[in-house]
Amino acid sequence: MNTKLLEEAKARVPSVPVLINMLSKRVKQLNAGLRPMVKPEHPNEDKLDIALREVAMGKLIAEINFTTQEK
Repeated sequence: MNTKLLEEAKARVPSVPVLINMLSKRVKQLNAGLRPMVKPEHPNEDKLDIALREVAMGKLIAEINFTTQEK
């Protein structure tokens, strides 16, 4: 894992739990064959680094809805 990318991603998503969930879901998607939103730097680049670059570049964002529905 690239620590520079991690710091850049944390600057965009200050909540560490949200960042972890975003990265986890995105790495699963990349492992399942979805195309990356950024060009990999080399063919064997780690999926986590790709996901971190997507967040750091603003290509991957989280939409959080804090409203709750009452039953």
